[in-house]
Amino acid sequence: MDKAVWLRQPKVRKLLFSVGLSWLFDAMDVGIISFIAAALAVEWGLGAQQIGLLTAINSIGMAVGAVVAGSLADRYGRRAVLLWTLLIFSIASGLSVLVASFALLCVLRFAAGFGLGGELPVASTLVSESVPAAERGRAVVLLESFWAAGWIVAALIAFFVIPVYGWRAAFVIGALPALYALYLRTSIQDSPRFTASGAGGTLTFAERMQSLWSNRHRSSTMMLWILWFTVVFSYYGMFLWLPTVMVMKGFNLVKSFEYVLIMTLAQLPGYFTAAYFIEKYGRKFVLVTYLLLTAASAIWFGTAESAGTLLAAGICLSFFNLGAWGGMYAYTPELYPTAVRSTGVGSAASFGRLGGVIGPYLVGMLVAGGVSMAIIFIIFFVAIVIGAMAVLFLGRETKGTDPDTDRRLFETAGENRNIR
Repeated sequence: MDKAVWLRQPKVRKLLFSVGLSWLFDAMDVGIISFIAAALAVEWGLGAQQIGLLTAINSIGMAVGAVVAGSLADRYGRRAVLLWTLLIFSIASGLSVLVASFALLCVLRFAAGFGLGGELPVASTLVSESVPAAERGRAVVLLESFWAAGWIVAALIAFFVIPVYGWRAAFVIGALPALYALYLRTSIQDSPRFTASGAGGTLTFAERMQSLWSNRHRSSTMMLWILWFTVVFSYYGMFLWLPTVMVMKGFNLVKSFEYVLIMTLAQLPGYFTAAYFIEKYGRKFVLVTYLLLTAASAIWFGTAESAGTLLAAGICLSFFNLGAWGGMYAYTPELYPTAVRSTGVGSAASFGRLGGVIGPYLVGMLVAGGVSMAIIFIIFFVAIVIGAMAVLFLGRETKGTDPDTDRRLFETAGENRNIR
């Protein structure tokens, strides 16, 4: 069969693009806050630690949202939770237009983060369960590519909107996905796997969490939690600080936004190459290769000084890091059966978000303490290498496997009856 046939099927194409647009809006919101933080540092006189706190609060919300929404999606279905989380982050983003204090902005960023963190693992689970096994990995990586598109939109907003209309206008744009949620309500359905399994009524939250740490799942869960923590720690620590780092290296705010926009464009080919390699060579190959090349790019970026070198290193950093993200989202749902899949993805994402809390806040503390960017990016280098080694030594290849028939996912006959 032609590898593109599945994508030409109307239902699959509609699902991928419908969920992909919600993913785009998520990325746009996360990206916008990094640019807004740089603008607020100028307008409100925020220090490095306050910028770090603002981005950390967003990640705390994402951590809580991921575990809550992941469990609810295994109970009530992927579609319903996807819609509610999209509404939550859109409303919180819209209300941010009205804030006049740093404290209130932090509260709303927690709420927006809750919606964002909840939507992402549920969306990837929905797509993973709705596509044929032979193309499942490629489909989820293509879904992830909408993240790059969202960051590009955020960078365009930062470059063209914020300098002219101010940062509040960016939050107005961030509220628009609430209208899109109304469209999604009628355009997508729950995944065939979830509907057929009747998984929602069989297990409690405690039983699902216990299953993740059963003998058969423990190694995968441990590997995923390490992987997610190190990837999210390094990604949010590096990318949410990119505009500010460029300003610190001597570029003005507008020029900083321009360079970050160029770097962001490199995310798309990073995703597309990962989408190709993930079905050709497997999940572990993509993750380990792209993570190690991300680590090398981090060292390069941290030590770069000239505009040309910074741009080249930033392009490589975006290319390989976001390709690894695509591989991670494709890999994670494949390690669990249907009844605990969203819980497994959500819990790994939630633990990873702790890294998203620590990463940007740690950068703020280190910058405030006078630590050089070279040292800071060495920390990210080490973290990324640890994630790559976790996949290499603890992970198992899932290319072409069916999570609901792979007996390695089940511990006992009794568990087989509940987790189909």
